[in-house]
Order: sequence, then C-alpha cells, then structure tokens
Amino acid sequence: MAAILSQAFRRQISISFNRAAVETAATAGEHSGGYKVWKRLSFFVALPAVGLCMLNAYLKHQEEHDHPRDEFVKYDYLRRREKRFPWGDGNKSLFHNPHVNPLPDGYED
Repeated sequence: MAAILSQAFRRQISISFNRAAVETAATAGEHSGGYKVWKRLSFFVALPAVGLCMLNAYLKHQEEHDHPRDEFVKYDYLRRREKRFPWGDGNKSLFHNPHVNPLPDGYED
C-alpha cells in the first residue's frame, strides 16, 4: 500500500513540476515573463525567509540575555598572555566584551 501511495505521490509531483517548467520556461527564443517568477520568488519566499531568520536570531538573543553568566574558573591553559596586545592596556583582545570575555584574573565587573 505504501509503495502505491509513494508512486502516486511521485507521479503527481513530476506532473506538477513539468507543468511549472513549461509555464515558466522560455519557449521558441522568447524570454519575456521570466522576471515574474523571480519577482514572485523574491517577495513570497526570500523576504519571508529573511524575516523568519531575523525573528529566530532575536528570540535566541533574548533567551540568552536572561541567563546569568558562568562563574569564572581560572585554568592554567586558558587566557594565557605570552605577549601583550599592541592596543590599549595590552590585556584585552581587539573585540573584548567585558560582560562575556574574562581577563586572566576574572571578569571586570
């Protein structure tokens, strides 16, 4: 039974795909109308997808914002400073975030 349903489903998809390909394909050297497909794809697929990705990133950021940061544990093999950084006080990396990135002795605040 599953094989019959699978075959019918594949046949229906191939028929609908062939119809869509015929409707959107350029025939006999005529290239008009192709922009409509890309315009519709841009407005109805790409823009909602970008919006959903933005919403997901925002919600994940809000979720992480509410959690307290981990307690600092001083490991010998982490945050080693063999040589000072060439900017600022030489102890902070270029993209240092005082709330997230600890110094070798612990968090700043």
